Amino acid sequence: MILTRERILAEVDAGNVAIDPYDESMVGPASIDLHLGDELRLLDSGDGPLDVRDDTDYRDVSQVCSLATPYGLAPQATVLGVTRERIKLSSEICGWLEGRSRFARLGLAIHVTAGFINPGVENHQVLEISNLSGRVLNLHAGTRICQIILQRTDGSAVYRGRFASQNRP
Repeated sequence: MILTRERILAEVDAGNVAIDPYDESMVGPASIDLHLGDELRLLDSGDGPLDVRDDTDYRDVSQVCSLATPYGLAPQATVLGVTRERIKLSSEICGWLEGRSRFARLGLAIHVTAGFINPGVENHQVLEISNLSGRVLNLHAGTRICQIILQRTDGSAVYRGRFASQNRP
């Protein structure tokens, strides 16, 4: 079931949900707003196709850039961002990243398909930010760009996969 504000605050108090930095005013009726961090990862422009295979590593075909100044995300383009907040969930809580409607109405999507946050994570969340509009959208570090929706699991699990310790896009 989805956790509401009262339950989210109780889970934070119990140490089952930790967000750093944490600001209680970011907790809404059934979600917590998260901010865009200070870096983006941009896909290198290339001439040929990219192979989509089990051993493909996005880091081999992209570069990290600072978001010290606004970044103009071109129409139909996708970049990787990262949440300013580090998220820690207990083994009985998972989450979902979702966009905020104020930005979705401008054509901004914050995940392509990877919006699920596994139980037991302790990391920054990477955002697959896409511009679905016909205009350039300027991305600013520190913007409340998305929200996390928390859900209790049926059982206990801990994610130990490839991105368990991610801190950068």
